Amino acid sequence: MFRSTKTLGNDRGLSCCFRQWASESHCHLIHGYSLGFRFVFAGEQLDHRNWIVDFGKGGFGQIKQWLEYMFDHTLLIAEDDPNRVELENFGKLGLAEVRIVPGTGCELTAKLVWEKAEELINAATKGRCWVESVEVFEHGSNSAIFSHPQALAKVMAYEQLISSNQ
Repeated sequence: MFRSTKTLGNDRGLSCCFRQWASESHCHLIHGYSLGFRFVFAGEQLDHRNWIVDFGKGGFGQIKQWLEYMFDHTLLIAEDDPNRVELENFGKLGLAEVRIVPGTGCELTAKLVWEKAEELINAATKGRCWVESVEVFEHGSNSAIFSHPQALAKVMAYEQLISSNQ
């Protein structure tokens, strides 16, 4: 099996704001980060250029466009935020680019990004490869990772196939 990685660091300027409304700390307040992302792609076969994923327009470029839409100067609002209506008004007033998301923590953000990246990579490669995991960084100290639900099973199946062919 082959793996490749793509990292868009916190220095890329994908700055967004959100709040952890259920937090008992200052995280319940609106605050922002320049998010960073690390993708691990995997596949058993390379393309005609000997790549797992094209990091240009034909592959990762679509993910990068979506990341910019979702996280570049936006306000993320959890769909279950009790103040959702008031926060959505920021968008109606032209004060923010609002994005409604399942949750605003790094863990659910990593899952959201993985789901979209998996959809886009599956289409771009016609199922030849998959997104093994996505890591989301708030900054150098905090991150969360979401892994493909079947990633371990795929790795084990591949390793078993290799060992049985030796």
